[in-house]
Amino acid sequence: MGWKAVAGREAGPEVRLSAMNSSASGRSSVVVAELGPTNTGKTHRAIERMLEHDTGMMGLPLRLLAREVYDRVTARVGEGRVALMTGEEKRLPPRPDYWICTVEAMPLDRAVDFLAVDEIQLAAHRERGHVFTDRLLHARGRKETWFLGAETMRPMVQSLIPHVSLKRATRLSQLRYAGRRSLKSLPPRSAVVAFSADRVYELAEALRRLRGGVAVVLGALSPRTRNAQVAMYQSGEVQYLVATDAIGMGLNLDLGHVAFASLSKFDGAEQRELFPDELAQIAGRAGRHLNDGTFGTLNTLEELPPRVVTAIETHRFPAVRSLIWRNAELDFASPEALLDSLSRAPRHNAFVRVERADDFDALKDLSHIPAVRDVVTDRAGVELLWQVCQIPDFRKGLFGQHVSLLRETFLQLTAGDGVLDATWLSKQVSPLDDVSGDIHTLMDRLAAIRIWTYISHRSSWLRDAEQWQERTRHIEDALGDALHERLVERFVQRAARRSARRFVRASATPAASSDNPFAKLGALLGESGSAEGLMTEEQFVQRVVDATHEVFEVDAFGNISFESQPLGRLVRGTDRRSPQVALAEPEVWTGGARRRLERRLHALARDLVTEAMGGFPAESLTGAGRTPPTRGLAYRLAEGMGLITVGEAREQWALLDEESRERLKAVGVREGRRFVYVAGALAPQALERRCMLTALFLQKPSPRGVPREPVLDAAGWNVREARAFGYELLGPVALRIDLVERLGEALRHPRGAPEVQALTRELRLEGGTRALVLRELGGAPQGSASKRRRRRRRGSAPAMASDKAGTHGAPAHAGTHPMPRRDGPEPRGAQGTPKSD
Repeated sequence: MGWKAVAGREAGPEVRLSAMNSSASGRSSVVVAELGPTNTGKTHRAIERMLEHDTGMMGLPLRLLAREVYDRVTARVGEGRVALMTGEEKRLPPRPDYWICTVEAMPLDRAVDFLAVDEIQLAAHRERGHVFTDRLLHARGRKETWFLGAETMRPMVQSLIPHVSLKRATRLSQLRYAGRRSLKSLPPRSAVVAFSADRVYELAEALRRLRGGVAVVLGALSPRTRNAQVAMYQSGEVQYLVATDAIGMGLNLDLGHVAFASLSKFDGAEQRELFPDELAQIAGRAGRHLNDGTFGTLNTLEELPPRVVTAIETHRFPAVRSLIWRNAELDFASPEALLDSLSRAPRHNAFVRVERADDFDALKDLSHIPAVRDVVTDRAGVELLWQVCQIPDFRKGLFGQHVSLLRETFLQLTAGDGVLDATWLSKQVSPLDDVSGDIHTLMDRLAAIRIWTYISHRSSWLRDAEQWQERTRHIEDALGDALHERLVERFVQRAARRSARRFVRASATPAASSDNPFAKLGALLGESGSAEGLMTEEQFVQRVVDATHEVFEVDAFGNISFESQPLGRLVRGTDRRSPQVALAEPEVWTGGARRRLERRLHALARDLVTEAMGGFPAESLTGAGRTPPTRGLAYRLAEGMGLITVGEAREQWALLDEESRERLKAVGVREGRRFVYVAGALAPQALERRCMLTALFLQKPSPRGVPREPVLDAAGWNVREARAFGYELLGPVALRIDLVERLGEALRHPRGAPEVQALTRELRLEGGTRALVLRELGGAPQGSASKRRRRRRRGSAPAMASDKAGTHGAPAHAGTHPMPRRDGPEPRGAQGTPKSD
């Protein structure tokens, strides 16, 4: 039976499950496959589409690419709405709307409206392919699912998902073959690609002698080190890059030319020639966006065959005919049962069972160890054993050494209190906290610490898991920084490097005796990160990028500091919700560092706006599927930063159905006496952010006392400006809006008189001022009710007659509108709103 039969009636359980899952979210669910070569903008379009939905998740093939996409998304919507999930890094805010993950780390038990998987052609990868195949069969968004990848996946995707909407992505620039070149004749902005670390170092050393400096990118580097090397290249500090095929997956580089130094690689099983589509994946990194690119070989190799050149230039390759598969329905009755279920062969020729996997090999070895078998007596024990077997072997050394580590980990988790012994953990981790040694030594330590970083994120396995996460991350960061420095020392000529450093130091150093705010930073950005108290530019920038929202200091004028260092400031945008950022002294930073800092500060600015709005998810209430009145009200609340008048909301509010009202109530929207507002937007910190953003947009300082003082003199204020700062004009005073609503609620309540009395006393509202404020809020001055009762007992005119003079018997006041009685219906309009609004 051929692979096309998978789509027919004889489809096995894995395909039937795919059909079931895709329909489970309803017929309105859409599955899109956008397939095409590199540099087509597929990932960018998927990000944009995800942000049009209330919730979303993206699975990416590399930890480094996941972090890049995370930075892009947080710059758009703020860190408070985005989670980052990889095997070794987790950033999980309390209520994330969007999840950026490596494909293996996608939390598929969390339902989202939009789901995307990038580089889906990796489903044919010998080792990782089964994970991508599983996502292709089973991962779905409630409303929309996108699969991104190479055109070679078109027939397979179409057969496995008959209702898929196929889109062909076209390359934005041309890719042309440039033949053979020597290292000496390579043009600037070139990458040389080899497939072993030793060959990469050899080429980098040769290019350093010829060109003065080169950046190095290998898959074994930590993301932190790779980021620093890429930033050095992107900023133009060096013009050449030497890399493995690690640059082939999603690294967005300003490359003009890619030169292959080898056309074969060891793929974990054998040394083999690269397939044309694999060459194209790497060569396609040349020419970004609308800039054309070229590819070729070094003159130590033969010319590429014409058919290969034509295939790469025209992006035409043989279709993928089989995908790597592993059974997802596992049997945890015993280790033997689990091994049998993992060994189950697929029923169709479209799938090829994964040949080998570290977790399977580890399970097989551990299941034969008597000490392990003695404690694996139930389903829970087998499940725990399988979780331990999935700890990655980043060291890629002797497999027996890794199995021994897994054995000890499992036995500790099944003994005593069921957590890893802290002394044993410290014995494993402490020797890795050492930044001395050469490049190879540091890379070995980095690989080892990544294992412990992964283990530390299994929170139930450790006591004080957060402490261990922080410790392992700190060690990995220190090793990554040290490795970057070793690479710079070896592959960038010292003269060129010192020149770049002098620029940073000269900009930052005038300092001790001047008012330059970067004085202290100048001391930190030293030549060496190894000296006590000194920090390189890359180290400082990475600390800023990795920092959480709470670490930054933002004053009332929008100045942003980090670890007491002035870093930048907010500047006026198109409206209060769109502040821009400016670095305090942009000339201090190299180009790559400057871009990374600006992106982080943009994310911070978005979080500050969200704080001012009380965490109001305006975007989620204006997305597809919401009723027009809900979307309209959400837009108005967003424009008002969580606060609008009852009059502004009247039309949409009246049209809301019960479900929409409940949805708004769930996110904190309240209908008050004079305002419709988000409850959190009236909290003290939110009001502080509101005033800061308002002053920034109006280009004038906040009025004195705002927002700390609850009552201010109304002289010189107008209604619109007062509301922008969070105050309401009531007679001779400006009262902060949170207190306006508290008083209004108390006046509305039949037994609210004691609270009204207590609040007015606390606010020091007395005499005529108190009477005016209460009258404008629709209440009666103290004592008016008792006077009416005495008049009734004496046979006076009914109470309604007294209302002709004003509200609840109080004399009418010029410039105010009559308000409804306290015991009457709740206001649905703009009653009591000053005419000037």
